[in-house]
Amino acid sequence: MRSEVPSTETAARGHRWIHLLAIAVWLGTIVWGMGILLRFASTPGDPGHPPLQWPEGSRIPAAHRPALLMAIHPRCPCTRASIEELQQVMARCRGQMEVHLIVVVPSAVSVSWLDTELEREATAIPGVNTYIDRGGIEARRFGTATSGHTLVYNASGHLAFSGGITLARGHAGDNSGQDAVVEAIREGGPAHATHSVYGCPLHDPPPGARASESYR
Repeated sequence: MRSEVPSTETAARGHRWIHLLAIAVWLGTIVWGMGILLRFASTPGDPGHPPLQWPEGSRIPAAHRPALLMAIHPRCPCTRASIEELQQVMARCRGQMEVHLIVVVPSAVSVSWLDTELEREATAIPGVNTYIDRGGIEARRFGTATSGHTLVYNASGHLAFSGGITLARGHAGDNSGQDAVVEAIREGGPAHATHSVYGCPLHDPPPGARASESYR
């Protein structure tokens, strides 16, 4: 029986198919990975259970005008977008509200644990009252569970808004949450407007945190 050696053209065709298959696998992996990232970015956090009335016993004084509170985890990378949106809200509602930032930290950690770029950026915003909340006592008192959770209480102390003010995890930009906050501050807002909040858990270590950085 006579066997024929494959021609150069046939071999080249086979190499092209292998090359195309490799590219298809590579592109499929990229699409799959992007899908995972998009699902993560668009998955909201725990909405919590904020009280409808300003909670008694809070060390944050109730004001006789609208008050905005934001609870953050100083090591949550998603929260930088929330801080950017907070500055936009403050620019749109300049002088019309009290602004309180609740920075949640574990009960027993060193000062260096809290010293992050995000915390420095947030606390440097003019007009923001910052509260270091060891053990998350105030965050729990206000029913927040996700970093970036924003609350607006009107001048009567009634909850007018609860939720996030970003498009997705780590994504700043105009969104209905920011608009609802501005309306709640300017007009008193509806009885209780809401918007999904995107961020890391306030009372658990955020993704990628080392054991020494986690809540304990």
